[in-house]
Amino acid sequence: MRRAKIQEQNRYLLEHQRQFRIAADVVTEAWMDFPEVQAIAVIGSVAKRLWKEVPRFSDFRRAGIEVWHECKDLDLALWLASQDRLDELRRAEVRALHDAYRTGRGSGVAGHQVDVFLFEPKNNEYLGRLCKFNQCPKGKSDCLVPGCGTIPFNKIVDGFVPRDDLLAGADEAMLYRKGVGRLRSALDLPAN
Repeated sequence: MRRAKIQEQNRYLLEHQRQFRIAADVVTEAWMDFPEVQAIAVIGSVAKRLWKEVPRFSDFRRAGIEVWHECKDLDLALWLASQDRLDELRRAEVRALHDAYRTGRGSGVAGHQVDVFLFEPKNNEYLGRLCKFNQCPKGKSDCLVPGCGTIPFNKIVDGFVPRDDLLAGADEAMLYRKGVGRLRSALDLPAN
């Protein structure tokens, strides 16, 4: 495989991470005015320096060529004092991403590419995920999971148990904290 193709793929993967970071900033701006929002952090691979690995792309995989890790979605941690307005938070996220793209100040990241993990602010208890559907329940198989929708728009993922390290590094990737305000841009997180 040509070196130029490998370099092109690496540039693409780094840019992909950067686009997710732009989206994190857009969503953070949309949520900061909600009084129940206590904190917002980027978690997962978008928050970290990328690492080299043999990817799932067939050409690179067959040749055993390592490239930067592929960020598949944007994972956000959202600490909430109340879950009463999850639908409003969901709509604010989708609207902000759409408006940012339409006006050229954001990336092409869509709402379905953002996975929002909900936490209780006092003890970091995992509460569920912000649902992506526009009604609750939607009548989809996801909605049949026991407990899903008990709190409207709090999605319970079947079989998901948060790993102990889910919030590892969240303090360093904290974008907003109530009472302090905006802490940093996601674009300021460590990059390659």
